[in-house]
Amino acid sequence: MEEITDGVTNISISADSQKKNRIQVSNTKKPLFFYVNLAKRYMQQHNEVELSALGMAISTVVSVAEILKNNGFAVEKKIMTSTVEIRDESRGRPISKAKIEIVLGKTEKFDELMAAAAEERAGDVEEQS
Repeated sequence: MEEITDGVTNISISADSQKKNRIQVSNTKKPLFFYVNLAKRYMQQHNEVELSALGMAISTVVSVAEILKNNGFAVEKKIMTSTVEIRDESRGRPISKAKIEIVLGKTEKFDELMAAAAEERAGDVEEQS
């Protein structure tokens, strides 16, 4: 039994596949601002965020990045595009899908903007009471 726990303890996972600051955007019905707010939270914790998407979800990632840039929260650090082969189980053959990865970093006024937004929310709560 000790051998098993030693094996589990010593497992090393590739850092690239488990990045703590990566948001993989899917083409679900989650609202756009769910991803915008999540990206802000990741930037608070890690100073940068990597937005990643495949296929039809690419437009969502681009919109999230543009909203963050236009509102002064983020600067673009890197954009990578590629195609990936995904195995289609129903057809039994590989399908090529477009992939985008956008790395955004905090702007100099990020913390200031976040503090202002927090004050605004606190003011809204007081007005409702």
